[in-house]
Amino acid sequence: MAIQSETKEPVKAKNLGPLVMIFREGKKYPLQATFAVLALLITATITSLALPSALRLIIDRGFTGDGEIGRWFRYLLVLVGVLGIATAVRFYFVSWLGERVVADIRRKAYDNLLGLSPSFFEENSPKEISSRMVSDTAIIEQVVGTTVSIALRNIIMALFATGYLFWLAPQLAIWLLVGLPVVIIPITIFGRRLRAISRTSQDRVADVGAMVTETLSAMKIVQGFNQERREGARFGVSVENAFETARTRIKIRAVMTAMVITLVFGGVTGLLWRGAVLVTTGELTGGTIGAFIFASAIAASSFGALTEVLGDLLRGAGAASRLSELIDEKPAIIAPARPQSLPQPPRGSLSFQNVTFSYPTRPGEKAIADFTLTVEPGETVAIVGPSGAGKSTIFQLAERFYDPTSGMIRMDGVPLTQVDPAEVRRRMALVPQEGILFAASARDNLRYGNWDAEEEAIWEAARAAHADGFLRDLPDGLDTFLGEGGARLSGGQRQRLAIARAVLRDSPILLLDEATSALDAESERLVQDALEHLMQDRTTLVIAHRLATVRASDRIVVMEGGRIVEQGDHASLTTEGGLYARLASLQFADQAVA
Repeated sequence: MAIQSETKEPVKAKNLGPLVMIFREGKKYPLQATFAVLALLITATITSLALPSALRLIIDRGFTGDGEIGRWFRYLLVLVGVLGIATAVRFYFVSWLGERVVADIRRKAYDNLLGLSPSFFEENSPKEISSRMVSDTAIIEQVVGTTVSIALRNIIMALFATGYLFWLAPQLAIWLLVGLPVVIIPITIFGRRLRAISRTSQDRVADVGAMVTETLSAMKIVQGFNQERREGARFGVSVENAFETARTRIKIRAVMTAMVITLVFGGVTGLLWRGAVLVTTGELTGGTIGAFIFASAIAASSFGALTEVLGDLLRGAGAASRLSELIDEKPAIIAPARPQSLPQPPRGSLSFQNVTFSYPTRPGEKAIADFTLTVEPGETVAIVGPSGAGKSTIFQLAERFYDPTSGMIRMDGVPLTQVDPAEVRRRMALVPQEGILFAASARDNLRYGNWDAEEEAIWEAARAAHADGFLRDLPDGLDTFLGEGGARLSGGQRQRLAIARAVLRDSPILLLDEATSALDAESERLVQDALEHLMQDRTTLVIAHRLATVRASDRIVVMEGGRIVEQGDHASLTTEGGLYARLASLQFADQAVA
């Protein structure tokens, strides 16, 4: 299944249903959730009921001149102190829940991703998935740590404050309810337009940044082709587009500010006017009017905040839905309910019987067709052929990253589909075309082949791969951080480290995928020596474009169009005058010219 493509603005869900996944994760922490809810109730009650009541008491009783004004201000200070403490408690536990839920979701999604088959990543870009793991979880963290808390708090405050208004002065509360939509609706409409134009403005600024990065990264090309003036003009257009978008945003913001000030303060003035009339007639007290204005401001701000919160909740629901796809995705390759054990000790035989396979993204195209090959224990078999012949597909099927469309693959006589895939892969060691390393120490990159290896075993593997010399010269030896993708090493050093990793794995079957194709002559000689040591007493499958590297193989399998077209040793295939002979003549002729 292909996941939804990434967009600059997270897609909103149509309803809040996907948020159930978030609450299900939050329910694992009932104590923290309870503290958060209690603190939220306290802060909402104080803000919407206690503070307006305290203001009313201060005006009606404290200003009467009976000497009790200090008492009511002390009461207000106590409320403020409790409000501050409760707000801190609410913030801590709500934020804690947000971070904890995000951490749990990230781990669940990543753990599931690690078990998915390569076919999933063939259909879905790892870069896209990585972006989702960061951006969507950040949205969820905001929802749990901020949005839900704001929503609940404003719902409680809006209900409490509205009820309090009707208890204080029903005749004014009715006018307030009539006037609220007049204030909120225009502000909401302009707010949406402002958010939309703000996103566009951010995109235009991002375009400016992207253009700067692109041009400066290719400065030699720009100057080499005398395109400085054109790039300057192109950048000027981008800057002006950003300015025009920003000017539109400023206009909307200015109109919205004027509207907010006019409507809000006009409404407050109207209420004060009406309240003053009621005070002069003796129907209300001054404290009641003060409390009413305070509570009405709380009610209005709470209702206004809820309109903003709904959009954030829908965005969070969209993020939860997309992450649920990653968590719920099922691997295409799984262990059988009752996996069969491979023979002990391992022999290292591998056989393909009438295997046909098409990649999931190209179902109409056969990567290999009716492929039959048996590799005996300890035998070295080289697989050669033009690009697209199906050579790498053989490795993918051997490691059971995919299952064949038809036919059967056996390891030591046992069908791979009856064995746990992890057990199959334990009996294989892969040396890829490029030494893929991780952003870790040399020691950890080596131990990837056998994580529990002893120090002496690590150095022995390094010596076997001719890697011990440069490893000892590193600043911190095996504990030296190698950088992103092993960037601190040369290509030959990375490849020898990959070979040492395979040596440390000590598996009966070795897969070599173009292991020397990207190296210079000196590095190739060292790597080839290391490979010859590694291949001893192991079943080896070798993919190679450089035919000079496979001359010594026990057998050479020539593939074209997903089928085997020739088999034999180098001498016999050369004399037959087939595809191998043509490839060999071309390569060796080129080498002679060079």
